[in-house]
Amino acid sequence: MEKLKTERLHSLDSLRAIMMMLGLVLHSAATYSIDVGDWPINDPKAMSYSNDFIVGLIHSFRMPIFFLIAGFFGSMLFYEKTPLKMIKNRISRVVYPFLVFLILLWPLMLLTFGYTKSVFTGSHYPFAEVVNIFSSPFAFIPRHTIHLWFLYYLIIITILTVLIAFQMKMFPRVRKEIIKIFKWMIQNPIRRLAFFPTLIFAIYFVSEITEVETAPFFFLNPISLIFYFVFYLIGWLLFKSKDVLPSFKTADWWCAFIGTGLFITFFFYRDELNEIPLMLISALMIWSFVFGITGLFIRYGSNYSSKMRYISDASYWVYLVHLPLTGIIPALIMDLTIPASFKCLLVFAITTLICFVTYHYFVRTTFVGKFLNGRKY
Repeated sequence: MEKLKTERLHSLDSLRAIMMMLGLVLHSAATYSIDVGDWPINDPKAMSYSNDFIVGLIHSFRMPIFFLIAGFFGSMLFYEKTPLKMIKNRISRVVYPFLVFLILLWPLMLLTFGYTKSVFTGSHYPFAEVVNIFSSPFAFIPRHTIHLWFLYYLIIITILTVLIAFQMKMFPRVRKEIIKIFKWMIQNPIRRLAFFPTLIFAIYFVSEITEVETAPFFFLNPISLIFYFVFYLIGWLLFKSKDVLPSFKTADWWCAFIGTGLFITFFFYRDELNEIPLMLISALMIWSFVFGITGLFIRYGSNYSSKMRYISDASYWVYLVHLPLTGIIPALIMDLTIPASFKCLLVFAITTLICFVTYHYFVRTTFVGKFLNGRKY
């Protein structure tokens, strides 16, 4: 008997695409932030605390939503096609692009960020300094996963989830009971905001942290792995309970407002509050954003839109190649006497334009598009 296929969920497609596009905003703003953290470049002539706010806001919900959506679509492939087809799909759409683009982008990252860093520090010969980096052939070997760490963790988490799914196939009654309890919890806005933040709070409490940092290293960070594994598993279960998705529209605006209020509290008062309150605020903030933003996309983005479909198709390419551009453009506009926020907008606009033009003419109708998205247009 042929399995019934889920109709294309335009809302979740759009949500995934916009989360990818927000990476451009985040990485454009980081250069012009005051507290740059691990970001390697910082324009000494243009810094604004407003950009710290933008970076922090996007960081608070972007990757959790990414992994939740990835879990949802991974589950759809596993159950609606076959486990073998799902595994082949993940290898061709995740593993191969990760390996290929890591090798291709690593020297570009050294070149672009190295050049801009030299310009920002006042070097008279920035290009010569960067070229000197490549004097050793070992410079071409990636030392970390750069912004492709999402794909790296996605590969590991997918393997773990597939192993669990195979085990659960041996216990159909247990699986049905888990899905039944999950649906009961997630379809009610009060129950879901009471239970799911508790999972994140537990991770924070045991790890003695108040937020999870980016983990761009080959050596897996166990806290980050567990943290994103939770969102992936919930996305996986959400597909098996996809009939409750419309319930996300209940209190979606309220969840978005609650998330925003909690983020403002976390951002401005984190140095004044104790760890336990910060853990609670952070855990509730993340899930408020996840449910609120997802609900808003289901409410307003469930109908087909040719523009959003195009952005969705382009988003993978944009995500993969945008970072070297956000690394080099700040050096080229350093001497412009404009505020930091305008420089941020300029970097974002130029990066977006280049990414979409290259997608349209060199990816969409070529073998590259087929390599990334499984088809050419």
